[in-house]
Amino acid sequence: MRAQDSATDPSTIAVDDSSPGHDAGPAAVRARRTPRRRAADAASAQGGRSGTLLAVLGVVAFSLTFPSTAWGLESFGPWSLVAVRSVLAAAVAGCFLLALRVPLPDRRHWASLVVVASGVVVGYPLLTTLALQTSTTSHAAVVVGLLPLTTAVFAAVRTGRRPSRTFWAAALAGAAVVIAFTLGQSGGGLATGDLYLFGALLVCAAGYTEGGRLARLMPGWHVVGWALVLCLPLTVPGAAVALMAEPVRLTAHGVAGLVWVAVGSTFFGLYVWYRGMAAIGIARASQLQLAQPLLTLVWSVLLLSERLSPAAPLAAVAVLVCIAVTQRTNA
Repeated sequence: MRAQDSATDPSTIAVDDSSPGHDAGPAAVRARRTPRRRAADAASAQGGRSGTLLAVLGVVAFSLTFPSTAWGLESFGPWSLVAVRSVLAAAVAGCFLLALRVPLPDRRHWASLVVVASGVVVGYPLLTTLALQTSTTSHAAVVVGLLPLTTAVFAAVRTGRRPSRTFWAAALAGAAVVIAFTLGQSGGGLATGDLYLFGALLVCAAGYTEGGRLARLMPGWHVVGWALVLCLPLTVPGAAVALMAEPVRLTAHGVAGLVWVAVGSTFFGLYVWYRGMAAIGIARASQLQLAQPLLTLVWSVLLLSERLSPAAPLAAVAVLVCIAVTQRTNA
């Protein structure tokens, strides 16, 4: 008798139960695997390792965004930094799209790409850059650490899913931690930088949600690439006007910060992140992203010599616990 199901190669496992006392345990089954099956298993394991590495690279790239933005603000104004960042990232993405002859997206996807571009390419970078003029990167990292929860709420509304009560309890607890942290750090009220950061959470969550939906229909980096290119009619003239209106004082830190947020965070980070998610799945990749706020705290100390308040790492860990609970209940 040959045992198989819809997910098993019919030549993979052969079981002969005609003789008495036959016991085809796991070792016996493994021994009967064909070379093709063993090669497939090895390729799957290798793909999992490479996918995990790509996702980790994405998390590291994203964790450097705020410190790099702070460096960029040493040379550029906030509007100039965001506009030039988007133009450079779009130029890199456009070169890849042209070189690989990627066809234009279907007309039915353009509305969703506008949402992605508005949230991820323009809204989030602009609002967080404006916030970092008055907020420290460590403070911003804790607040924006709520992004996975915010995205999960948007996704639940957009897809009509009904998460469990445990999910909502953890989401509300995470929001309460961040609000308490921001109020405590701002002396009992919300500062202008905090308002920018909360706005960034909303627009980015909307962009991530719509981008995640599109990524089921086309490769994720195509989504990011076309969203960047879509913004060029806005970002090119915006960069020209902003560079004339805001003073530019080029420094090594400023140029390095601009290059990283454009090429490292916006293009490379999103590219390896989406490749990693495709290889290992969204659930496993999201667990890796839990380390991002804590990594940003480390970079803020090493690269910017910021002094962390005792509440910052505690609030970050509390938010991460809440996110971990939502991931478990949502898996």
